[in-house]
Amino acid sequence: MTSLYVSDPTHPHVLAQLHELGEVHLGYGPSATEYAAVQERVEAVMLRAERFTPDKIAASSRLKIIARHGVGTDNVDIPAATRAGVWVTVTPGSNARSVAEHVFALTLALARRIPAAAAGTANGQWGTIKPHLTGFELHGRTLGLFGFGRIASLTAEIARGFGMPVLVTDPYVDAELTRQHGAELVPFDELIAQSDVLSLHAPLTATTKGIIDADAIARMRPGSVLINTARGALVDEAAVLLALESGQLGGAALDVLEGESTDMNDPLPHSTEIAARNGHLDNLIVTPHIAGQTTQSLLAAGTQALHCIRQALAGESPQHAVNNPAATA
Repeated sequence: MTSLYVSDPTHPHVLAQLHELGEVHLGYGPSATEYAAVQERVEAVMLRAERFTPDKIAASSRLKIIARHGVGTDNVDIPAATRAGVWVTVTPGSNARSVAEHVFALTLALARRIPAAAAGTANGQWGTIKPHLTGFELHGRTLGLFGFGRIASLTAEIARGFGMPVLVTDPYVDAELTRQHGAELVPFDELIAQSDVLSLHAPLTATTKGIIDADAIARMRPGSVLINTARGALVDEAAVLLALESGQLGGAALDVLEGESTDMNDPLPHSTEIAARNGHLDNLIVTPHIAGQTTQSLLAAGTQALHCIRQALAGESPQHAVNNPAATA
């Protein structure tokens, strides 16, 4: 019987179809199965947060595919998978709308001081906290997008509805493309200097790691807002905290943390300063990497990943593969 492993929750409809393919082991929930307990017989993995290291891949002698439930592959050692003859696939575009909407959920929460307002009301401070909760409107404020892929282009589309001018920095796109989306392509220095809300949408590379550091933050508009739904290590978390405390940053909302490079399932112990201040700074919001997690996106991503699994189990080259183990066979 075909054996499959699902690391994190997926849409129930997708899970039902996985059960039709064979024996399904769930890496989550009250009866979770450790991958090590089934690694010798698993042929396909539907993966979200769990890390797949060279040792784990090498121990999976029957494994044919690791189907990422998303677009990032930070938690998979792709060279090791390729050497082992294991396909690695992604689900492009499946959660783009979800992430773009979360950018604005976070932006509005900061702009209108919603966490502080809700907490104060819950503590019976309706009258005393109200004078301290004056927010700002997004209309007329400039949105800066660092990176301009599918998610960022949808974010720009939403921004137009709020009446926000949009600036973009991305070395891989041209001015005509950004103009088609109602945005203006500018150098990075201009982006950070002119943005009232700066939203990060770039992949993590040697060039982008820590790009929002103390120097970059010092060149941002005083009181501006930082949103990160991309990769935690794009941001120097200690510098962000200092800027929030000084008022240089008016707010920051992080859906991803640098600690995810160590443990995607629980990065908080590895991002200790952010973890300690979350809930204590009313201009800081940290959410647990949920930007791409909606009912619709789970169905879309799960359906794409399921299709790739079916192809690999049938001996075919799956769609949206990021490697080519067949070429090294």
